[in-house]
Amino acid sequence: MSLFNVINFNGEVFQKYIESLPNLNRNQLITSRAIRQRPDLKTAMDDQVGGNYITTPLFGLISGSAPTNYDGSTNISPKTTDTYTHSRVVVGRSNAWTERDFSYDIAGGTDFMANVANQISEYWNEVDQATLIHILNGVFKMNDTAGAAFVESHTNDVSEETNAQGALGMVDAISFNDAMQKACGDNKSKFSLAIMHSVVATHLENLKILIYAKYNDENGMERDAAMATLNGRLVLIDDGMPVQNVAATAGVYEVAIGGTVAEEDVITVAGVTVTLDSTSGASKNAAAAAVKDAIDADAVASAIYSTAVSGAKVTLTEKTGHYDNKPTVSITSTAGTIALTVKTEPIETAYKLYTTYVLGDGSIEYTDCGAKVPYEMDRDPKTNGGEDTLYSRQRKCFAPYGINFTKYSMASASPTDAELETGANWELVNNGQADSARAYIDGKAIAIARIISRG
Repeated sequence: MSLFNVINFNGEVFQKYIESLPNLNRNQLITSRAIRQRPDLKTAMDDQVGGNYITTPLFGLISGSAPTNYDGSTNISPKTTDTYTHSRVVVGRSNAWTERDFSYDIAGGTDFMANVANQISEYWNEVDQATLIHILNGVFKMNDTAGAAFVESHTNDVSEETNAQGALGMVDAISFNDAMQKACGDNKSKFSLAIMHSVVATHLENLKILIYAKYNDENGMERDAAMATLNGRLVLIDDGMPVQNVAATAGVYEVAIGGTVAEEDVITVAGVTVTLDSTSGASKNAAAAAVKDAIDADAVASAIYSTAVSGAKVTLTEKTGHYDNKPTVSITSTAGTIALTVKTEPIETAYKLYTTYVLGDGSIEYTDCGAKVPYEMDRDPKTNGGEDTLYSRQRKCFAPYGINFTKYSMASASPTDAELETGANWELVNNGQADSARAYIDGKAIAIARIISRG
């Protein structure tokens, strides 16, 4: 059966064929235990029943409260548990691909079924993984009081720390251990999956603590998969992870002129020499102004520094591309003085900050809600001499355990990637009460953590 043939195309057969294809990433995600499948919610999420948004109960735990002393005379104090509500949204996505009749003709009647089916399966896997990352990005942008506290306690920022190997801002096994403990305390053993950028993975590989999984390709050759293990936990490598560019910080230097200056005094700052005259030698303030004007007029110095003057002090700020240029200063005078103060130490080069997410068992609840027509073909006999278009649709729900999707900012029935990354669209699960009566789920019960590093 040729895929690009509307008459012979059977959407249900094609869908079953795609579902039968081995999907390494999806299978590994599920076996990592971080993804908990919730097929029981599909019916409630069907368009005909619950739409694209449902709220389910989440019951509070009885643990954490101290028991009363059972001594025959102490009254037992009953405890109550809060009932929380967990709201989740279905993410709908669609796409289409067109193939011209001419392509079929010049390929000698080649059957494109397996080729396209494999590509579509991999394509939707990439979309699902990107959706999950967008959701996690949004969760870590929560900015209400409870949400901000969660973000702080579940983030391990090592970008300014020196690790056990003496590297600034780089991850190692300790970074992961600390992140998991900070997020969940004695429940850190729940973590089972990390998603990281290839730069971070390569650094860990160089430390020989990251081991890649193997698989056999269609030719039976053993290959490295885009996933590995770290201390027994699955590592998924994805260059779609957040990367923040941090610009180099300019050095700021303050030159202070002191004592008594006079005509014929010579001041040199950053290679620019000024000989004071009757005007500039009249006071320290006038001398500072003369130094500033001379630097601004010098082609070399003005390319490196922007200047400002305040009283007898000249401030030199490095311009982009000229960092780590500490100026030299000197004065030839009988009574005048000059002093250089470094106000801001320069960082010689820009760098990047990489986000790594660590997930625990059941931290993401997943429901494949389905679409009325997941796959269908359409025939256009006129355009380009004839062409067929394959349409594909899906509706899936990735719900972080213990975190609500609020719909605070959502323009349609399905959130966009930007809306998934909007912090106001997420909040910790709570009992729905107002003000001081509102109780939130214990953050330690949510096995989601973030590590920020330079690699």
